[in-house]
Amino acid sequence: MQKTLSIIKPDAVKKNVIGKILDRFESNGLKIVAMKKIQLNQNQAEEFYQIHKDKPFFEDLVKFMISGPVVVSVLEGEDAVFKNRELMGATNPKEAKAGTIRADFAENIDANAVHGSDSLENAEIEINFFFKTDEIYK
Repeated sequence: MQKTLSIIKPDAVKKNVIGKILDRFESNGLKIVAMKKIQLNQNQAEEFYQIHKDKPFFEDLVKFMISGPVVVSVLEGEDAVFKNRELMGATNPKEAKAGTIRADFAENIDANAVHGSDSLENAEIEINFFFKTDEIYK
């Protein structure tokens, strides 16, 4: 069993599709073992996305991620990292397969509804960024 991090981004929270997105995870064998709604501040967003700090979209990404609340969750299941990424669809919603979260709920490549860990190593780092061990339940 793997764990991965999911973030429902400000655009999807604003559209009030949190439950629809969470249902996609649960309906596809992923269990939500931790979840909270939070408002990221500038420092948190910059730290979380530090891997992109030298890229031209970094400032816009940080600005977007602090523009409203997000829902962060830990998903658990067999091959959870891959399954979550498959459910999310391509980063650019115009390239995402029909029926994926981004195809159904994202507006564009910047406001693309969700974030998911891209590897087991990053999943552990990202989960620890948002959750203490005693906040994750089986």
